[in-house]
Amino acid sequence: MSNRPPSRIEFLQGTLDVLILRTLRPGPQHGHAIAKHIQRTSEDLLQVETGSLYPALHRLEVRGWVVASWELSDKGKRARFYRLTPRGRKQLAAEQSQWQAFSRAMGLILDPADQEGK
Repeated sequence: MSNRPPSRIEFLQGTLDVLILRTLRPGPQHGHAIAKHIQRTSEDLLQVETGSLYPALHRLEVRGWVVASWELSDKGKRARFYRLTPRGRKQLAAEQSQWQAFSRAMGLILDPADQEGK
């Protein structure tokens, strides 16, 4: 088995929503910028496909966690920009807390302190 990290990681259920919310925390962005930010920040391990991104953004809009408006991008083209709502910020805080607890639990199981059998 290789020790190299995988070239891409598949998303766990519900992961994309929290990644989008976290990406929007600093301010509004259009869809392409959201996808690029996630890819760049994850060192190219996570790549969001258009077929996943826009349904997720729509789902977040329906839940009231983001709002969208048409604006001009840096390149002067009309683009739909998404921004976090107060409800979205509250949801992000809850999701981050859950992911931190889950990550800690997984770390404890995958890399136990007693190193099983030593």
